[in-house]
Amino acid sequence: IKLEMPTINLDGEVTVLATVPGVVEALESCAMTWQKLISTALEERLKKVPQGNGPLAEIDLWRERNDTLSALTEQTKLPEVQKVLEILQEAESEQIGDLQIVLSDLRKHHLEALDNVKFLSTLERHLKNLTYGTGFNVVLDTIPPLMSALRMVWIISRHYNKDERMVPLMERIAWEISTRVYTVVDLHTLFKEDRAAAKKKIAEAKATLEQWKKCYFAVRAQIEASGREKHWEFDRKRLFEKTDYMTSVCQDLYDILQVVIEEFCNIFGPELKTVTGDPKRVDDLLRGVNGLTSPMEELTFDPFSIESEHDWKLIMEEFRQEVSVENVQQIFVENLKDPPLYKNHPPVAGAIYWSRSLFYRIKHTIIRFQEVEELLASERGKQVKQIYLQAAKRMKEYEDQKYNQWRDGTEQILPQLLKNTLLTVSSVTEEPVTTKKSVHFLVNFSPILQEIIIETKYMEQLGFPVPKIARYVALQEDKYLRYTDRLKKLLDWYHKLMGTLNEAETKLLDDHIQELRRAFKSGHKRLNWNSLGISDFIVRCTQAIRKFESLVYHIHNNSEDISNQLLFIESTNLFKFPLPKNGDELPKARDFFEFIKSERAKDVAHMVRKYTAIPQLLAKVEGRVANTNSGKSPKLISYYAYWENRIYQVLTQLIVKNLQAFNAAVLANVPLFQTEAVLFVPEIILQPNASEIDKMTARCIRGCVEVTKHFVRWMHGTCIECPPQHVEEDEVITFSFYNDISQNPLIIEQAVLITQNVHKLLASLSKYLNQWKRYHLLWKSDKSIVMEKLAAEKPTCVAFDNQLQFYMKVAQEVTQQPLIKDKQFIRLQLAPLAYTVQENARGWVISLGKLLNESAREELFSLQEEIQVGVFSSCV
Repeated sequence: IKLEMPTINLDGEVTVLATVPGVVEALESCAMTWQKLISTALEERLKKVPQGNGPLAEIDLWRERNDTLSALTEQTKLPEVQKVLEILQEAESEQIGDLQIVLSDLRKHHLEALDNVKFLSTLERHLKNLTYGTGFNVVLDTIPPLMSALRMVWIISRHYNKDERMVPLMERIAWEISTRVYTVVDLHTLFKEDRAAAKKKIAEAKATLEQWKKCYFAVRAQIEASGREKHWEFDRKRLFEKTDYMTSVCQDLYDILQVVIEEFCNIFGPELKTVTGDPKRVDDLLRGVNGLTSPMEELTFDPFSIESEHDWKLIMEEFRQEVSVENVQQIFVENLKDPPLYKNHPPVAGAIYWSRSLFYRIKHTIIRFQEVEELLASERGKQVKQIYLQAAKRMKEYEDQKYNQWRDGTEQILPQLLKNTLLTVSSVTEEPVTTKKSVHFLVNFSPILQEIIIETKYMEQLGFPVPKIARYVALQEDKYLRYTDRLKKLLDWYHKLMGTLNEAETKLLDDHIQELRRAFKSGHKRLNWNSLGISDFIVRCTQAIRKFESLVYHIHNNSEDISNQLLFIESTNLFKFPLPKNGDELPKARDFFEFIKSERAKDVAHMVRKYTAIPQLLAKVEGRVANTNSGKSPKLISYYAYWENRIYQVLTQLIVKNLQAFNAAVLANVPLFQTEAVLFVPEIILQPNASEIDKMTARCIRGCVEVTKHFVRWMHGTCIECPPQHVEEDEVITFSFYNDISQNPLIIEQAVLITQNVHKLLASLSKYLNQWKRYHLLWKSDKSIVMEKLAAEKPTCVAFDNQLQFYMKVAQEVTQQPLIKDKQFIRLQLAPLAYTVQENARGWVISLGKLLNESAREELFSLQEEIQVGVFSSCV
């Protein structure tokens, strides 16, 4: 394929030539010709397919495509072609766009072909060994490195890392391996070869087919273990369906050779000729054995073709049957007591079916022996015939014994089974039923009765006469199945409904449960499988369950409403904290605890409203169960107690969870309120002090527990709140949950733990403040006394300067100290303390300044007097 170059003169600048209409027109015509030529060449090459089924054909295809596209690509790089493109580009020709698209396609397909040739070439040596290797040993040694090379192509190649490329290539490799096996294993000559050599050939062929699949999965495991490479998972049917099938055929052929060599040929060998003294007869028998393989040598189909799988299976089945007489005898004896049954077969009829199937197998074999008179007339043939007759007689006796036992047992037990009641009860009591004495009903249709029905059907199929009563029951099977199915659904409904009741609800509905069970009574007391009223019984029970279900539904709805009220109470937060003011400013300690108290009071009001609504919901239950609305029905005493206990548990959980949450807040490094450090001479203390914070915390904890005082207990046996009780003239007692909950060890323990944690925290803050005591001389010394003493000593200016520098340094040092200390849930403000220390230091500086000033004035006045005295003396 050669690109035709333009005939016009292209000397000159591109920009100039692009303005000449004749030049542009001629080049557009040339570009159109190139476009068609390259498009046609690409289309023809892309249509080509490998010429052959093997993998080497695919390499040849890419080599040819690469050679063609490479030559064409090189032409497009010629200076003349490039100048044409530049001129048309400069002239903004419409033709240039189409040509550029085609050139782009050419480059893309050329790069693809070049890349594929490069990577497929790494496989070529292995593929040639696979195709032209002299024996299976070469192929076996080639498959592992070939699969590793395929893995590298899969990982590195840009085009063979897709299923649509890799799968066809591997499919061709599988075809090549299959073809090698097909060529070597020729059934027309296989059984005429030396038997040992034939076995070896089949074993190597099978190993080669298995090696292909084994190496594939080994590489797949390596890729998955690496976790970095693209998954190696292809269409297994395309890769292994053919080779797997051929593997199974090779195994069949190996089994045939094994049987012929090691079983029959070893039996009919030289030793048998010596023993019998009739070599000709033994040779005849041996020829008969060899005849077992004649169907394989005269096949009219390809055994290695999957399409012939059915025909090959028939051939193998015939072969196996012809060598199975003694095997059948052994199977019968070994499994006599526990015969294997077909799916859904009953024990007795199934055992007879099994015995007959064995009989038909050996009968078929004997018939085949009879077709070859010489084989049956031989000693071995007579022996086989005798084995057959003994086995057939024993099998017939086995069948008769099984049938007679079944018939006699059925006639005796069946009438008793039909008299069974419809239901059985696992626990029956006339007393009120609790969850500890629950009643469970079962459908009393005996599995033995069901088995008799099935046995009867199969016995008739086997040709045995069955008892009249068994035939009658078998004819009623559909009716029994309908009854048992409806009864099972009914009981499932009942048991599921009863399973939704807790112990309190079971006691509450005791009368209704007893009424419901009375509807079931005839089913386990009177009605049996001969009764005519079974259908009416099922209808009555259905109506009774439906009525009871409606009542349970109403009670559960009310229970859910009560539980929702309790959930609201249990989830209340009794320690709501104030938010910081102005962004970062935390509340003071008193404000913090007052806020909690205020918010808690609001929430308690809501909780109490939820609590007082519960008796109204219980009154609805009372209306449905006892037809009263008093709140003190005797029938609901245990039910009232159940909910009162639930309320106690909820309140206990409420207090415990809130105390635990508050303790967590105390220990968390998130400050919630602030306190100040102040100088209260001679000590540095918190403001408010630690004792006051301890008390406020204790009051807050106590207030949390005392919330339960607002929940008034019910009077015994009712859901009515107990009125206040006058103990003495001025003392009134309200019975609430507080008395019990406040004594709960878990709550006491949690309250003590919070108090201890707060106490430790305050002690830690106090310890932190001790470092400020290094400035204690600022306020511990009496300033006036120190100044008087210093004045008496008449210190020098240097001494004054040292003192002044010391106190000024203290004032400066204080300004560099952190003014905020966050410790768990308390923020300590140190600014007031720092200010006080600074003021004390400044006070010392001022006092020293005054002293220095006075000392200096005295010195000045003294000096002035001396000067005046000196002047006066000189004048005199």
